Amino acid sequence: QVQLVESGGGLVQAGGSLRLSCAASGSFVSIGTMGWYRQTPGKQREAVASITSRGSTNYADSVKGRFTISRDNAKNTVYLQMNSLKPEDTAVYYCKVWGSNYWGQGTQVTVSS
Repeated sequence: QVQLVESGGGLVQAGGSLRLSCAASGSFVSIGTMGWYRQTPGKQREAVASITSRGSTNYADSVKGRFTISRDNAKNTVYLQMNSLKPEDTAVYYCKVWGSNYWGQGTQVTVSS
């Protein structure tokens, strides 16, 4: 079992920055690829960014150049640094372990124009 706890969401003006964190705990030896999804009302969840245990990253085209994903394997924590935020980035952001059904509870990010 893996528990994922997110933090760092909030309200920010367009052009601002936020940093999300996701800490994993539970019964595991190591965790592979982790990352972030986001969801707005009436839409499916979309993958935002992912990072392998070795640090290889992947980003959705909509966030490339603005968001940076990183992880601290010693702390079993993954981060999402979000810069130059836009109103269309407003969503609930979920942490996930790729290839599993382990999700965080979600954290709201709201970007005002």
